Amino acid sequence: MFKRFAITSAMVLAMSTQSFAADISVEGAWARASAGMARAGAAFMIIKNTGDADKLIAAKADVSKRVELHTHLHQDGIMKMRQVESVAVNKGMTMLKPGGDHVMFMGLDAPFKEGESFPLTLVFEKAGEINVDVQIKSAGAMGNMQKGMQHNMNKMGHGKGNMKSE
Repeated sequence: MFKRFAITSAMVLAMSTQSFAADISVEGAWARASAGMARAGAAFMIIKNTGDADKLIAAKADVSKRVELHTHLHQDGIMKMRQVESVAVNKGMTMLKPGGDHVMFMGLDAPFKEGESFPLTLVFEKAGEINVDVQIKSAGAMGNMQKGMQHNMNKMGHGKGNMKSE
């Protein structure tokens, strides 16, 4: 009986979409399916930090020629996407989301296809490497960012106005 419970527990943990390293956990990593022959894509996720401030300093994946950290800036009435050296991961939650900070894939080896997934390694300055599985959603997806955000805020004891989004 105990052996069956241990095997079942291990399988549930292995299938979890949540990944941990030190005080950092990553949840709900997703990307949009490629539109047509697009040669670029982006990944989004929720990064939770229960410890001291950290930084996301790099990302690695075998799905494109380059993997970069990007943000969107509003300049002169125009939204522009720019590469950044790091993304601050302060205590609380950091959202990598459409229109904000994200992981960018330049020169995709193949289009992202809805229903598939791929491995991504996030590199943090203090926490080190965290491996996540990126689920590919529809081309127009916005993910479950709002739902996940509220669920996690409630679990962490935060009210609606207390979440930090970097």
